This record gives sequence, C-alpha cells and structure tokens, in this order.
Amino acid sequence: MPLGRLPRLAAWTSSLLLAAGAVLFGAGQASAATADFGYVALGDSYSSGVGAGNYDSSSGACKRTNRAYPALWAAVNSPQTFAFTACSGARTGDVLSGQLGPLNPGTDLVSITIGGNDAGFADVMTTCVLQSESTCVNRINQAKAYVDSTLPGQLDQVYGAIRGRAPAARVVVLGYPRFYKLNGTCVAGLTEGERSAINGAADHLNAAISKRATAHGFTFAPVAGAFTGHEICSGDAWLHSVNWLNIGESYHPTAAGQSGGYLPVFRSKA
Repeated sequence: MPLGRLPRLAAWTSSLLLAAGAVLFGAGQASAATADFGYVALGDSYSSGVGAGNYDSSSGACKRTNRAYPALWAAVNSPQTFAFTACSGARTGDVLSGQLGPLNPGTDLVSITIGGNDAGFADVMTTCVLQSESTCVNRINQAKAYVDSTLPGQLDQVYGAIRGRAPAARVVVLGYPRFYKLNGTCVAGLTEGERSAINGAADHLNAAISKRATAHGFTFAPVAGAFTGHEICSGDAWLHSVNWLNIGESYHPTAAGQSGGYLPVFRSKA
C-alpha cells in the first residue's frame, strides 16, 4: 500500500471509531435519561382515583387505585421512580404538609389536581342535593367568592413549594370536569338551574386554577372537553351521580372517566 494512503486510512478509521463511540455514548445518555425519569402524582380524589374502584388497601382513606390516571400513565411509560401521594379529600394544606416528600431536584414530571375541596366542593353538592334551588345557588356563589378571594393564595403556596423542591420538573395541573349535560336524559334530581350553576362553578374554579398555574410556569390541562358527552345526564356518563350507598364516590370519575377522560389529557401534556 502506498505510504500516502496510510494517513488517510488512519484518519478514516479514527473518524469511524469516533462516530461509533458518539452513537454509543449518545444512546447511553438517552438510556440513562429514560432510566432516571421520575414522576410524582399529587392532589385530591380526582388524582387518587376515587370513583374508579379497586383501591389499594395500603392507601387507606386516601383511596388510591391503579385505575387512576397517574397509575395508568406510569404503567405504560415505566418511569424509574413513581411516587403516588394523591389523597381523597386533600386540600392545599394537605398537599403542603403530607404529599411533597418525594419531590426532589431530580424529579422530571409532576401532576396535580387541587382546589376543589378548598372551595367547598362536597358541601356545595350536599347543599344542592338536599336543599332548595335558591339555597343551592347561594352556596355556589359563596364558593365562587372563596375562589376569587382566598384560593389563589393557597394555590400559590402549593405551586411555589412544588417548584422549590423540583426546580426542573414539568408540572401539569389538571382541571375538573363539568358535572352535567344540560337538557339531558335525567328526569329527576336537581333542577336545570342548579345543574347550570354547578357547571358554571366548575368553569369558574378551572379559570382560577389555570391562571395561577400559568403564572408559575406550569401547564394547565383542562378536562371539560374530554368529558363532553360523558357528563351526568348524558346517557354515557363518566361521572358518578349521587350514590347514597357510597356517598364518597358521588360526583367523581368512573374508571372510564379516568382512562378515557383524564389520562388522554394528561398524556398530551406530560
């Protein structure tokens, strides 16, 4: 072989080896990034999965289930770490005091639903089911006033704490569905005026949550659209109506509501 070709051959071989090494090194980085991915699911009953059934007995009154959207997402995407601390009945203060432990600077993804219990969701629905339309609407207006005056500061505390503990994480804040299809199939129960007022309160709450989430640089994920056509009174509801035999599941998503409503919305934003 002529001497003049040796340097060129050596250079070509060296380049090939470097390229192969870069590919392998890059693949190793991607693999490591995937392997190190951490997801933490925070929030209230809409994240723990109340209404979907098959509750994990070890979660006690928090009623977490593998049918909830965080567990469904984790089952498909296999993050190396998955911490599921969402709990039935949680308010913003409960998130601050008992759910943030798994967050750390290596956390990559966080999901949360919170604010409904602070605004008095359970009491609003109890009032509307048991009392008059005027009393129901008055209670809804009280809840909306709370959402305007007090809830933003409470959300700011939660969102600030999440960012402080997980500074690099993508945080997806999911909203709440509207409960009722108006002029639907229901022939008893609440009046159309009550149903309309309750839907309006859900929109009001979602707008407040969206505003504060966006202010913190988080992604707000509305679910009302995903539940359209699957509200109570739709004939194909993904939400439980009032259930006197299991009152805690009333007005919560069914398993289909978690998998068909919340999961696709979360997946699109995660």
